[in-house]
Amino acid sequence: MGSPFRLLDLDSRSFERRLGSNPLVILPVGALEAHGPHLPLGADQIQAEATAEALAERLDAIVAPTLPYGSAPAARGFAGTVSLANALLAAHTRAVVEEFARAGVRRLLLLSGHAERGHMAALRDAAAEAMGAFPALRVVVLSDYDFVYELRGVEAPATDGHAGLLETSRLLALAPDRVGAARPVGAVRRSPFLPGTPTAAEWPESVIGDPGPATAELGRRVQTHVLRRIEETVRAILPP
Repeated sequence: MGSPFRLLDLDSRSFERRLGSNPLVILPVGALEAHGPHLPLGADQIQAEATAEALAERLDAIVAPTLPYGSAPAARGFAGTVSLANALLAAHTRAVVEEFARAGVRRLLLLSGHAERGHMAALRDAAAEAMGAFPALRVVVLSDYDFVYELRGVEAPATDGHAGLLETSRLLALAPDRVGAARPVGAVRRSPFLPGTPTAAEWPESVIGDPGPATAELGRRVQTHVLRRIEETVRAILPP
């Protein structure tokens, strides 16, 4: 039996009836990107989808199918990473958001599991252009890592990052069967002011931080924090 929160499981007339109550539609956005030898390439999508489904129950929202590819230029040197140009990501996202607006959606959350700066800028550009084309549409654009990283210096070292302690713990809580045992410590040895992809010498493994001490218990605390922060943000900015 399908979920009442998943757009994929609704028929057209059921969706049309739901539109009468001005529901929030959550559009998860992922990225196919290397996350060390211990996390799957789809880690960002897994986290975005799990968060979207949990939020849908709290907010009586509808979860749209995920946009699975994003802009991930920093990790292009690692096998399996697929990085779209920012302009292409923005154009595709805008087209999808505008189709929802054309169908009658008026509240939409673009929820990205990937937080790279250019990726998020592309999503914001897409949302701004869509709202310009459909004035009744309201969109919030955020990454769950906007809130995960509030816990740096609290639950993890201040330098923790990509595929590090917090992200590995979160995957252990959300998808433990997809987390491997090899967990190298990693760091980017390249100035953040230099454009382009880091070389193998500058970033030998696609990890920032030490994922070794990661636990599912920590991951559950992280996810609880993320859900609370996103829920309060959406309720404040996108009320019915």
